[in-house]
Amino acid sequence: MFRRIFFAAVLAGIAAGIIMSAVQHFRVTPYILAAEAFEHAPHDHGAAPVQSMHAAEPWKPDEGLERTAYTVLANVIISIAFALALLGASLLLDLPITPANGALWGLCGFLVFSLAPSAGLPPELPGFPVAELWTRQLWWWFTVAMTAAGLAIAAKHRAPGYLGLAILLIGLPHLIGAPNPPTYETSLPAHLASGFVANAIASAAVFWLVLGLVLGFVNERAFRREVLQ
Repeated sequence: MFRRIFFAAVLAGIAAGIIMSAVQHFRVTPYILAAEAFEHAPHDHGAAPVQSMHAAEPWKPDEGLERTAYTVLANVIISIAFALALLGASLLLDLPITPANGALWGLCGFLVFSLAPSAGLPPELPGFPVAELWTRQLWWWFTVAMTAAGLAIAAKHRAPGYLGLAILLIGLPHLIGAPNPPTYETSLPAHLASGFVANAIASAAVFWLVLGLVLGFVNERAFRREVLQ
């Protein structure tokens, strides 16, 4: 069973990661590049910002093919991890992922890992004001855990009391509120920020839909082959 789960996760992760990379390349990356260019452009009467000559810049891949290759590799690895998370949840809940419900599983993954956290901490462009990293990480994980728990309860129980508990858990992180940055002032144009958020969330929706569908198809095929052996 472990081999079947791992095989399904790898295949689904590769497919979803490649598609995610293609969508990001055309719909998300242009906003990031524009924000990086705007962040490093001079804004004080043509004077470039003063930087220390001794400051060592962190390594980053070169623009073009190298950056694209690293992006695809990272997306595939993350996709495999998310596929394993969905398969693990299906085992815990005893709800197999099939071609018939793969899209629904993908929607649940999108709600848990993308939409719910983005309601308080939307995707961020370089140069955008943010709260301290540890507070954002804590709230993000808390939101993911509460949303996943709420959906799990709603999937296994139909009694009004359980559904009320599920709604409470899903809404609790948003009642508490996400951490706020020290200031909301930014020199980034509003259209860059709004366009980036919209396209990042839309690309995440495509990713989770593809991951759920491919995972359901591969998982069922692998299960049938396992039974016939």
